[in-house]
Amino acid sequence: MDSQNLRQRSRDDSGVTAAAATTDEKSRNRREKRMEMAKRGLRSLVISVSLPLFLTLLNIYLFGSGRGYGAKPKPFWFPPLWLLHTACLAESFLMGLSAWFVWADGGFHVRPNAFSLYSAYLGFSLAWLPTVFWMGAGWSGLVLSLAMVATLFGCYSDFGKVNTIAGNLVMPCLAWAAFLSVVNLKLVFL
Repeated sequence: MDSQNLRQRSRDDSGVTAAAATTDEKSRNRREKRMEMAKRGLRSLVISVSLPLFLTLLNIYLFGSGRGYGAKPKPFWFPPLWLLHTACLAESFLMGLSAWFVWADGGFHVRPNAFSLYSAYLGFSLAWLPTVFWMGAGWSGLVLSLAMVATLFGCYSDFGKVNTIAGNLVMPCLAWAAFLSVVNLKLVFL
């Protein structure tokens, strides 16, 4: 047998390469789809966290001078103005993240009440700062802070049924809103 005429059998001859190529294409398509979903998820996360943060920062910039808060003598346990603003920003961040977890699990479609509670909380928290700090209206601020506590409790209940992490993220916000209610109550009677 002449060794020059012999040829080694390649994969092209057996059809294995064509099957491997289609498998590679399918896995590449799946990878691309996953990457696209991850990009959309990251985009929605950024929007759901940055929008409440931006609104809270704008609220602090416009109305957070503390004209009504700093004018009265306060007990030693009252937080300084910078700490109140920082905690409000942290609360806004946590609630945006919590709402994103619920949205990512499809919870706003399953429980539309959760979205209305979150929207109401956001409105109450944005209204509380100018009411207490700018206008100095203690009774109105107390009503708003109690409404924040009630809506946060509803969010905790609904968010926790959709995603336990989202429910757990609401707990520090609920504690902060309860503390703000106590501070606001003390401001009313000063």
